[in-house]
Amino acid sequence: MLVTRIIRTTDVMQECKAFLSTLVPKEEIIKIGSYNINCLKIGHGRKHVLCTQGALGSIWTDFIYQINGFDKDKFTIVFWDQPGFGKSRPPDRDFSKKLYNNDAKVSYQLMKELNIPRYSLLGWSNGSVTCMIHAANHPDKVEKLVIWGANSFVLPKEVIHYKEMKDVSLWSKKMKKPMVDLYGEELFARYWAQWVDSMIELVKDRNGDICSNILPKITCPTFILYGEQDPLVDRMHLTYLQTHIKNTKTYLYPGGKHNIHIRYHEDFNRRVQEFLLT
Repeated sequence: MLVTRIIRTTDVMQECKAFLSTLVPKEEIIKIGSYNINCLKIGHGRKHVLCTQGALGSIWTDFIYQINGFDKDKFTIVFWDQPGFGKSRPPDRDFSKKLYNNDAKVSYQLMKELNIPRYSLLGWSNGSVTCMIHAANHPDKVEKLVIWGANSFVLPKEVIHYKEMKDVSLWSKKMKKPMVDLYGEELFARYWAQWVDSMIELVKDRNGDICSNILPKITCPTFILYGEQDPLVDRMHLTYLQTHIKNTKTYLYPGGKHNIHIRYHEDFNRRVQEFLLT
């Protein structure tokens, strides 16, 4: 009897493990041109959303609270690693001036490959640039746009701050650990230095402009969230985006910094979901 009981218990445990494994979100690699794009699709709701992370970020480093926090009955959410970031390697990241336009093209092709004809875009930091270009180029596909830590140009004083952060050996272990775990010490240091250099080149060659010219082409309802203590993105960017994008609403986090979707994730998720559903 005891042996039978153990066998049955073991069988139940194995069945439970097999069932639970089906609940764990699984990433997949999708071929888009010359890129191997890593993506994660969760939920089964009628509202479709594509989320794009910040510089050097990945699905899990940047969006863990949205993966766990969004209503999967109301939304179907796609997270992806941009070309050269996260698990969308090889090839390594191209930090040339065309990178944001290229990311926007790849994100559009990704949604086509997934057979999702209409969707909203969520973009954080550098990902907001990709999403703004995507929304401007494909107004017939994008229902709504949500951006935070967002800018369409770079100020000289911001580049000075980036230069101060260029040497990652001066970062605290806690600050750089997620990136080291993702890329290793050498690639992380090289990637970050290349990103900083690309911002320096923007100021030299284009007076810091990234995508300001496309803002009037964004026609979908747009929600801009901003942390008023953001050390990386100046407050004037919020005003500029409000002025040059039609049909915007905003929300400010007085004590928020650059990562408001992490620090205030419950409130952030609630506000964003309400916006996408109305």
